[in-house]
Amino acid sequence: MADSTIGFDFEAYSGHCKVCSSSTEAHREQDCLIEALREGTNEAYETLISIYEQPVYNLVFRLMNDPADACDVVQEVFLKVFRNIKSFRGNSSLKTWIYRISFNEAYNHRRWFSRHKKQEIGLECDDEGSLNYQDVLPDPGRSAFEITADHETHAMIEEALAQVNPAFRAAVVLRDMEDLSYDEIAEILQVSLGTVKSRILRGREALRKVLANRLNPEPNVHWTPQPAQVD
Repeated sequence: MADSTIGFDFEAYSGHCKVCSSSTEAHREQDCLIEALREGTNEAYETLISIYEQPVYNLVFRLMNDPADACDVVQEVFLKVFRNIKSFRGNSSLKTWIYRISFNEAYNHRRWFSRHKKQEIGLECDDEGSLNYQDVLPDPGRSAFEITADHETHAMIEEALAQVNPAFRAAVVLRDMEDLSYDEIAEILQVSLGTVKSRILRGREALRKVLANRLNPEPNVHWTPQPAQVD
């Protein structure tokens, strides 16, 4: 779904929107949408979904260990947005706030899945710095997408993305695929700027190594049996 513009008539809210005098049109529209959401108008809810449904789905899909569950997580994200919009303080942009909720929901789902899966097969590791079978393949950086627009390569990157350490995956997705600033990422992940930069670098390097291995695999060793010698 392409990015959408806000679909309802903001002028209809200008009479009672206390913040419509914001200096920029983008801020004015966002603030009016937030106030309309707080008032519970159906049109405002529909507008919010039309703008953020696809970006939130893309983000959650790339953060999940099991993308099949992405739709359920997205539903939970919007339920929390609707339930908590009245408590939104505006300390960050609406997009950053929604992405923060999306990250938390994906993280909680991964943690639940990891805990239950660990009880069954015991293959996962909670230590962020440790490698496990899911950390063999890494994540996409901007340079990876610049290699080629070829669908097969894009699919290869998406496969790698699904395997990367979740902490690094989130940072690289938010930076290189969502094009968020370091400050916005720090706000969403609730970590320092230094940690954000470190995770991005480690995720990009992991992806580079994986793509290098997959695009330039080790040559196969072919063995040709020799006829047995008869004395």
